[in-house]
Amino acid sequence: MTDKKSSVVKIILSLTLVGMVSGSLLVSVYNYAMPKIKTNVRAGTEKAIKNIFPETEEIKNTKEEGVFRAVGENGKFLGYAILAEGNGYQGIIKLIVGVNEDMSEMTGMEVLESQETPGLGAEIAGEAFRKQFEGLSLKHAMEYLKNQKPQEPYQIEAITGATISSRAVVNLLNERLDSVREKLKLKKI
Repeated sequence: MTDKKSSVVKIILSLTLVGMVSGSLLVSVYNYAMPKIKTNVRAGTEKAIKNIFPETEEIKNTKEEGVFRAVGENGKFLGYAILAEGNGYQGIIKLIVGVNEDMSEMTGMEVLESQETPGLGAEIAGEAFRKQFEGLSLKHAMEYLKNQKPQEPYQIEAITGATISSRAVVNLLNERLDSVREKLKLKKI
């Protein structure tokens, strides 16, 4: 009986020690990696903003988290760059969009992260899909159309075979832009 208790105690102590060492190693790796991850995310965000607003010389934070002011030469305000994140078909989609000063028109869109199906939903990051957002009117909620060309300035054509991903991008952007308008006290156009 004593040998069984002794064996159980040894096992418990061994597992406790392994757990503590493993936990300590995980915390160390996390603390080492997290600053590098944040630096890479910030660099990726800045690159995307400069793709949307090529004349950008400075990127300023606003009072609203995930909303940046793109500033060009001589302090000229170019527009807002807005981060948006939500669920797609396969997982989280992270986008950044550029809008003009009064949020009446979109200047562009970049996909920062996506886990959508390769060859289908992943096409949201493709140039053909992204180009549809350049100059898109925001005076009306964005809409996506299946298997037809846009007839209105606020419509985009959904990716064939990836309607869920296309719908996710449009819904995500509509919700985020409405939220930012409200928080920045910009009137809905």
